[in-house]
Amino acid sequence: MRFLVKLISEKPEVIPINYQYPLSAAIYRIIAKGDADYANFLHEKGYGKKFKFFSFSQITCPFKIEADRLLLQSNELSFQITFHLLKAAESFIKGLFQSEKLDIADRISKGRFTVQSIKTLPSPLESYKENEITQVVLRPLSPVVASIPNEKGQHTYLSPKETVFTESLLYNWRSKIAACYDDTTASNAILQIALQPIKQPFKSRLISIKSGKPEATQIRGWINFKMQVTGERRFIDLLLNAGAGLYNAQGMGCVSISQKM
Repeated sequence: MRFLVKLISEKPEVIPINYQYPLSAAIYRIIAKGDADYANFLHEKGYGKKFKFFSFSQITCPFKIEADRLLLQSNELSFQITFHLLKAAESFIKGLFQSEKLDIADRISKGRFTVQSIKTLPSPLESYKENEITQVVLRPLSPVVASIPNEKGQHTYLSPKETVFTESLLYNWRSKIAACYDDTTASNAILQIALQPIKQPFKSRLISIKSGKPEATQIRGWINFKMQVTGERRFIDLLLNAGAGLYNAQGMGCVSISQKM
């Protein structure tokens, strides 16, 4: 399920340019206030290979960049957030967020917001059956991260120019299906991803996670392309709800439907 969250503050705020991790932490805190067991499950374990099965988009708000800060030019901002949960959980999620306080902060600055509204966004795939093979074009709402481990076990981040980028996304998608369903369902699933560049060259963003902390890391994601994906409707729903690629719970790989085929 997908929601549009609108935040409001008393004045235009200053937030970190790498706001993804602070925003993710704020989301966890809101969930924990309503359901500590579910929040702890997401944070500590997740599904299968620590999949959280939620993601969120980049924020929408006019801003100016000053060093490593975003100087927001409005006291309102919005973002989309997605959860792979049953439809019955819709009211629960909306209730958690409604009128909640939310800080987007690090050791330098703190943006303080109130959830002005949270609105359910309809699924464009409502008319399709769960097992119906479906083809759609997706566009990233936040950078998509794909990587492979190198000989030292560290991440080598991939570019959409490389064939292995698509292979990595497919492997990740299939792994999510295995975690959500089972290994047999995942191995038998018919899945295809074909990239459609919006323009050349591909555009990337380098994002710092846990910036300023000893465990800080940098990841590279890509944004200016589309993906034509094929699979059963339930598997495309999983991709839409859980995100594409890596670091979805840190606000990476949030996607939406650009076109139905």
